[in-house]
Amino acid sequence: MRHLLTGLLLTLGLAFSAHAEEAADNGIQRFDISQTVVKMPLEEGVSVDDAMDFMRSKAAELNMKIVAHQPVSEELKARGVDSGPLHIMQFCNPGDAHRMVMHNAIFAAYMPCRIALVEDSEGKTWLMMLDLNLLIDNTPLPPDMEEMARGINDKLLRIMEAGAKGAF
Repeated sequence: MRHLLTGLLLTLGLAFSAHAEEAADNGIQRFDISQTVVKMPLEEGVSVDDAMDFMRSKAAELNMKIVAHQPVSEELKARGVDSGPLHIMQFCNPGDAHRMVMHNAIFAAYMPCRIALVEDSEGKTWLMMLDLNLLIDNTPLPPDMEEMARGINDKLLRIMEAGAKGAF
């Protein structure tokens, strides 16, 4: 349980509270939240639409179902907010999800797996996802479950690579 909690804290970056001085006084260790994600820039010439299309295609090839797409920037624009691209895509293999939840229901909180496409304040577009290795490496899992978790992580990385490169 301790490993799971440690992984959760690392992953969510909860050590970044608004009460930094108070936490520092209490001896709480701080983590750089950027270390909890994997990010890839879109390569030169790859449009947002191309990246999204290549991610969809790669996901289908890898048997990862797209269970949601949240075009956040479109909603912001509809509300009159100037926003660069911001999309959240959610992927899942229902069979793997079921196995993980049957092993430990807490894994449901991490499902489905998300990849964000976001333009930063400098105009660079990135694909980002939670670094699942933080969870996998800090959670005791039976060998077959660990292999499945690493396989899911690999598939998500391959989806991101396809989107970032604009190629399969």
